[in-house]
Amino acid sequence: MKKLIISLLFLFFGMSQAQTVKTVSTDWTSISQTIAVQTSVKKKFKVTAYVKVETTEPKSWAGVWARVDTKNDEDGFFDNMRDRPVKSKEWNSYTVEGAIDKNSKSLSFGGLCLFDGKFYFDKFELFIENDKGVYEPVTVLNSSFESPISNGDVPKWIQGISNDAIVKVKEYKITSDKSSVDGKSSLLIEGKGIKPRLEAKIGNVEGASPKIADMISMLEDLKARVERTVKNMSQYEIDYLHDAEANRIGALVMHLAAAEKYYQVFTFENRDFNEEEKKIWGPALDLDQAGREIKGHDIQYYLDIYDQVRAKTIEELKKRDDAWFAEVQTRYDWTNQYCWFHVMEHQSSHLGQILFLKKRIPPEQKQKFEQELKK
Repeated sequence: MKKLIISLLFLFFGMSQAQTVKTVSTDWTSISQTIAVQTSVKKKFKVTAYVKVETTEPKSWAGVWARVDTKNDEDGFFDNMRDRPVKSKEWNSYTVEGAIDKNSKSLSFGGLCLFDGKFYFDKFELFIENDKGVYEPVTVLNSSFESPISNGDVPKWIQGISNDAIVKVKEYKITSDKSSVDGKSSLLIEGKGIKPRLEAKIGNVEGASPKIADMISMLEDLKARVERTVKNMSQYEIDYLHDAEANRIGALVMHLAAAEKYYQVFTFENRDFNEEEKKIWGPALDLDQAGREIKGHDIQYYLDIYDQVRAKTIEELKKRDDAWFAEVQTRYDWTNQYCWFHVMEHQSSHLGQILFLKKRIPPEQKQKFEQELKK
């Protein structure tokens, strides 16, 4: 293969042995590779792969996807073929096209699938423009899945959508298959026992009355947005303090859990925190100087607490009905529904704060260097 133009650097990220491995339960999965990219001018790229799908579930589909991550963590290019899902039982080639520019940091690409079925992938190719506008091939490791798959691990590929962590999904089995368009084998991802969930819809939560179902779905949607924003942040980033009056991002996630915990006891038990609960939740709830001392944990520590609190919220709300929602908490003349609306919009408010702080975190190495110069 010809050497790519000097002004554009491509470097495959190493498959680190120290990568975090998570096993989760969800209705979709993905495989990916990531390369670092650097260019002073805008350049087009395209990712192609052969895909076919065997399923009896109408909502099941597969796709080729690509994402460009930027140097300032703003949204870059993304396409997962959601608007043109692959459902054909026959092998066909599919293409995702995008662009990188001077603000691009890395390019991730791969295949994804949703819900029950057998999803086959083969012959991934990546092309990027050179200075003359001609697409040149870039090496895709194990592009046709000829290397043996062991225990669901695909050589040279990551399960998930990020090089930061390997995410294995319980509902999917990954193996090699003899059906192929290039070489002797292809990748087969098989999903079983997956119940499609409603997306971008309010309500229809199993076991909940109509208005409570609406609230649960809105609470869950906002919690998912918070999680997507923080889940890949480093220890340094979640402990970073913007100024003396700000709050750390880790503490803000803890604050969301603490506030929700308070409204649990307020609406489900008609009381305030007791003394023991104040010791546990008070610093995070108040976010004063004691709240600024909340640090030293990785982001999953806070998300696990948030998950535990939310599970209790959903469990208790499902025990109640729309008539309970309309009851008034006389201490503040608030209905129970208004209390939980406040919890919902409280998440939204602090999500905006987290996004503001996240964009203002200086690079760790740069900050260390500046601190050393001041000594």
